[in-house]
Formats: sequence, C-alpha cells, structure tokens
Amino acid sequence: MTRRWSVWALATGALAMSAAAHAAPPTAAMLANACGGCHGTQGASAGPSMPNLAGQSKKALVEAMKAFKSGERSSTVMGRLTKGYSDADIVAMSEYFSKQKPTAYAQAVDAKKADKGGMLQEKHCGRCHVDDGQDFKDDAPIMAGQWLGYLQIQMDEYISGKRKMSEKMAEKVKHLSADDMDAIAHFYASEKMGETK
Repeated sequence: MTRRWSVWALATGALAMSAAAHAAPPTAAMLANACGGCHGTQGASAGPSMPNLAGQSKKALVEAMKAFKSGERSSTVMGRLTKGYSDADIVAMSEYFSKQKPTAYAQAVDAKKADKGGMLQEKHCGRCHVDDGQDFKDDAPIMAGQWLGYLQIQMDEYISGKRKMSEKMAEKVKHLSADDMDAIAHFYASEKMGETK
C-alpha cells in the first residue's frame, strides 16, 4: 500500500509540475526562435533577401511588425505570421532582437555605386540613418550591413509605391532616381553593421 501511495504521489507531482510548465508564458527568446528560419539565429540573417534584426531599433521593429500585422505593409509571409502574435509578443520580440549583437557579413557590391551612394546618403539620409547607417534616430532602422538583395527589394517597393515611405523619408528622397536609390543600397551594403570607425 505504501508503495502504491508513493507512486501515486510521484505521478501527481509530475503532472502538477508539467501543468505549471505549460502554463508559463513563453519568454521573448522563445518567441524570437520562430523567426530564426528566415532571420537567422538571434537575428543574424544568412540570406540575401532577409534583413538582419540583431541590434535594430526596438521602435523600428515594433512598427514594422505591427504594419505587417495590420496589412499596412505588404508581404508574402510576414503578414500571416504576425497575426499570430499579440502586441505584447511583438514588443517582447523587438526588445530581444534590439539587444542582440549585430553580425557583419562581407558581400560583393559595386564600388562606384557605393561611392555615389555614400555621398547621397550623407545629403539625403544621414539625419535619420546616423553614422553612415550604423545607428538610428527615432524609428529609423540601422541600414549598414544589410544584405544588398534585401535593400534593393525595399528600394524597388518604395519607388513603385508598394511600400509607403514616412513623410520625412518621402521629402528627402523625392528628387532621387531609381539609380540613386540603388547606389544608396550599394553603399549601405558595403558598410559593416556594428563596425566602429
């Protein structure tokens, strides 16, 4: 009888602990793990069409994910995925990624375009994308070290109107051509995110 009682007590305790574990809300790191398939471990993307999230502005990440969730920002996958997260989840993931260390990847760029883009960036983009795109002001994302393919996709979406620009950005780039925007993309891709100068 004593042995049965001990087995029953152990089984009941194990069930209680299991239920408590299932009741605990997921941590920010657990939520962010779901993003790793596209955005890489801890937000360090290894693919040319996916942005690096590590070290980004928390505010920029929150705004981007909420825009995907509402449908304000077009997407192929992100709109569907973000609908599964609460606003609190989005804030937690954004804070997690903002605290991760950026990874600098070497990538091939056109040096002439990058030189031209550097001059254009300083004149048109530098007030928000600070220190050659390595830092940010307000809700502007870090641009330095992003994949060239991703930057070109985003520039094309801005030019076509598929992605809406902020009023500040629209005012600054309204006189730039598609070639100018491509040059800026090459410049940002040539910079190393997280590299101090």
